[in-house]
Order: sequence, then structure tokens, then C-alpha cells
Amino acid sequence: MIQRRELLKMIAAATGTAFVGSFALAYTQVPAVTLDHTDFSKENVTYMNEIGEVILPQTDTPGAKQANVGFTMAVLINDCYSKEQKLSFITGLQLIRAKANTMFGKSFDLLNPRQRQILIEAVDKEANQFNQSAQQANADDPHPFTLIKQLVLFSFFTSEVGATKVLRHVAIPGSYNGDLPYKKGDRAWF
Repeated sequence: MIQRRELLKMIAAATGTAFVGSFALAYTQVPAVTLDHTDFSKENVTYMNEIGEVILPQTDTPGAKQANVGFTMAVLINDCYSKEQKLSFITGLQLIRAKANTMFGKSFDLLNPRQRQILIEAVDKEANQFNQSAQQANADDPHPFTLIKQLVLFSFFTSEVGATKVLRHVAIPGSYNGDLPYKKGDRAWF
């Protein structure tokens, strides 16, 4: 079973920096709230879901949109992140919109799947380079896209869809068995 600590290590490895927004770790599931309690709109959630789908696309397993990562991200940003982190996250969303216009001359919404992938890969590469430079300079704040990517991964893998359809989930753990059969390509435990 994958523990939250292992999930955070995977997120750190995937983004090249420690998980930002440690208060989000206290959420075992997002409380029953509406977007009215956040600074985000339905359009923002749709946009974040579309970005998430590029990061974690649907294949033979569900993708980020099926987990509605945008809604979870909106709640976590609102409830668990500092004002500075929230502004950085919003800057990341704006950065993706601006890069879409710069790279393809149209809004993110109008990009085809391949263009979205190229765009997100370019922003991710920029974020990785920034984070490496920031680590060398002992700077604390990661690239704004890093916050987005971390929240997509965290929101997806802690969602019901991510935990049950992508990972192996045991809702009520039984006895310890350290010798479970494993075949290459099997899903991790959660």
C-alpha cells in the first residue's frame, strides 16, 4: 500500500522540489464545499482540469479530468496555501495562458492535444531549470508551474479515482503481508 509519505516523495521526484503547501497533507479528503468558498470559478476549474489532463492523461486508466483535480486544487489552494503561494499558483495559470498565445498564437482552450502537450512540456522544462537554479542559490520558492504540477499529482492520487482505478487501494487494511506477489507493470498500493 502506498503511504502519503511515498506519494510526496514521488511528487518531489516528478517536480524536482519538495511539496509546497504542507497544510494540504492534513486533508484526507476534500470537505464538502462549493466553489463559492474559494476565489476560483467553474471556468478556472475547467482550465485546471484541462492542464491536469495534459499532465495525467486518460489512457487505459482514468485521467485528471475524471478525478476533477481542478476542484480539489481550488479548495486546497484556498484553504491550505499562503497568500504568496496562492499568488504564485495563479501566476502559473497565467503563464500557461501567455505561453499558449506566444507559442501558438491562440488561447490554451483552442490548442489541440499535441499542442497542449508541447506547451506543458516546455513550461515543465522551464520550471525544472528554474528549480535547479533556485536550489543552487538556496532560494525557497519553486517555479509557479511546479505548484500546479504538484497539486495535479497530489489531487489525482488522493482522489477516489486515482486511488482505486490507478493505484491499488485497501480501504480497511488487514494484516501485514510483506510478500505480496508482484509482476512488472502492476499498480502500486495505496
